[in-house]
Amino acid sequence: MFITQKSLPRRTVLRGMGATLALPLLDAMVPALSAAARAAVRPVRRAGFVYIPNGAVIDVAAHGFDAWSPIGEGRNFELSTILKPLENVRDRLVVLSGLDHPMARSMGDGAGDHARGTATWLTGVHPKKTEGIDVRAGTTVDQIIAADYGNETRLPSLEVALESPERVGNCEVGYSCQYLYTISWRTPTTPLPMENNPRVVFERLFGEGGTAAERLAERQRDRSILDWVTGDIADLRRQLGASDQQLCRVHI
Repeated sequence: MFITQKSLPRRTVLRGMGATLALPLLDAMVPALSAAARAAVRPVRRAGFVYIPNGAVIDVAAHGFDAWSPIGEGRNFELSTILKPLENVRDRLVVLSGLDHPMARSMGDGAGDHARGTATWLTGVHPKKTEGIDVRAGTTVDQIIAADYGNETRLPSLEVALESPERVGNCEVGYSCQYLYTISWRTPTTPLPMENNPRVVFERLFGEGGTAAERLAERQRDRSILDWVTGDIADLRRQLGASDQQLCRVHI
């Protein structure tokens, strides 16, 4: 038997025919005879939050049926139409019902349910009604988790969306677009931008290039470019308004 110290990178992906497939944690990703190989492999802990802006078909009075809520309680429940695809993992599934977010109600602020719902979902905080840059909500639970466990992954958190994120101005009845186009807040006054370009998401995770060496070289090149343009960035900020400066601080 021949044993080597070679192992697959944990971020190895299968690539071909224009598709990319991520691999789960494999034994081959742990170097042979290493301390990690002799110990039980502990998968990286992850948390994900998927927001459905307009909710699910759950209002029996309005629709005549409930397509979301399971039938029954405890272990012997029947999955609903929407949740049926999760049948294979039902033993690891917990569906919570009867939850409410009172802070998403108007509380005297008038219309703006969509903005309030998005801003309140992971913060539990009633957002400040404003069209300007003085937005305020709360730190979201994903960022609280990232602060404790983010060092286990290359990126502490990753914010992705389907829609193109519009981040400037008034998007709903006096509410800033920043309330509507992100569900993640690093601090009560720092909404994190969402990314909807799959290529950008992939490159943030793995870097550009087809091999690990190429991606490392690309990251080093990008770092050099960033160092080179630091002076230009400072000059640019001096020419921008307060709103654009805030966006620059988030992105750069």
